[in-house]
Amino acid sequence: MFIVAEGKPLGIFPSPFSLGAGILFQFNDRIGLEFANTIQMPFDDSWDGVNQGNNDIYLQHSLGLIMSLKKPKDTDGDGIQDKKDKCPDTPLGVTVDSKGCPMDKDGDTVPDYLDKCPEVPGLVEMNGCADRDKDGVADYLDTCPDVAGQARFSGCPDTDGDGVQDAEDKCPNIAGSDLFKGCPDTDGDGVEDSADKCNDTPKGVKVDATGCTADTDGDGIIDTEDACPNLAGVPANKGCPEVKPEVKQLFQKALQGIQFETGKAVIKPVSYPILDAITKVMVDNPSYKMFIGGHTDDSGNDALNMTLSQNRADAVANYLIGKGVDPLRISATGYGESTPVDTNKTAAGRARNRRVEFNVEFLK
Repeated sequence: MFIVAEGKPLGIFPSPFSLGAGILFQFNDRIGLEFANTIQMPFDDSWDGVNQGNNDIYLQHSLGLIMSLKKPKDTDGDGIQDKKDKCPDTPLGVTVDSKGCPMDKDGDTVPDYLDKCPEVPGLVEMNGCADRDKDGVADYLDTCPDVAGQARFSGCPDTDGDGVQDAEDKCPNIAGSDLFKGCPDTDGDGVEDSADKCNDTPKGVKVDATGCTADTDGDGIIDTEDACPNLAGVPANKGCPEVKPEVKQLFQKALQGIQFETGKAVIKPVSYPILDAITKVMVDNPSYKMFIGGHTDDSGNDALNMTLSQNRADAVANYLIGKGVDPLRISATGYGESTPVDTNKTAAGRARNRRVEFNVEFLK
C-alpha cells in the first residue's frame, strides 16, 4: 500500500492538494499489479478567505500492470534469487530447500548430496552415517554393528588379536595361528597345542603326529640324533645298523687280498674271489654305501703315487659295478702315500701301506 500527497503553498492559503493510496500485488520478481485511489482538491486562486472559488473534490481510480525487464540475480542457479538465498554458493544441481540451502532430510547437519545415509541421522566423520559401536566402521558397512571390531573384518572383532576374527576363531580368547583356525602351536612344531603331547619341543626338531620328537625307524633313537633315521640301528653306531662281524672280517682280508700288477691299476685274477664276496655283501645289504680308498707306499714320485692310487681305487669300483652294484652306492678316492699304516723303511711295512680299504656308510 502507498499514500501520495501533493501541495503547493500560496501565501497563507493552501494550493491545489491531492491525496492517494494504493495496493501492489507482486506475482513474482518481474510482474506485479497496482491498484490506486487518488483524491484531488483544486482550490480556486480567488479565494479570499471569505469567499472561495471552485472547490470541488475529485476521486480517481487507476489499475496498472508493472513489469521489470531485469532478471533477478541467482548466483548458484538453484532457482532462489540471491536476496532470498541463505546459501548462495550451493553446488550446481544440488536439491535445495525454500531458503536455497542443500536439503538435509535427516537433520544430521550433513547435506543430502554429501550424506551416504540421507534417511538416517549420522555423524559428520562417517559421511552422515551412524556408527553404533563406535569402531570407525559405519553401520551400513558393519557386519557386527553392535560390537566394536576392525575394518579388516567388516567391523567384527578379533578379541585375541591373532588375525583371525572371532566368528572363525576356534580359540577366540587365546592368540593362535590361522593354520589352526586361531588356536595356538606354542612350540611351533606344526602340531596344535590341543593335540600336542610334547608342546615344548625345541624349534626345528622333527616331530610325529603327537608333537613329540620323531623316531621314524623305531630304534629308540630320535631322528635328530639318528645318523640313519630310516634304518633301525644301535646307539653305538649313532642309530645306524651295526656292520656284521663277517663283513668286517671280509674287509680286513681285502686290505692285503686285492693285488695289482706292479706299478699298474690292473687287478690280478687272484683278487677276484674277494671282490665277488664284497659284491655279494653289497647286493645283500641295499642300505650300504661303499667307500673305496686306494693307497701306496712312498716309493717313487708323490704325484705319480697319487694318480696310481686313484686309478687302482677306480679299478675296484668298476669291477663291483660290472657285477651289478649301483654306481650311486660306490665312491672311490686315491690317497697316494699320504696315509700310511706302517713304516716305509721295511719291505713288510711298505707292503701293508700298499692297500685298498673298504668302509661302509648307510644310505639315509
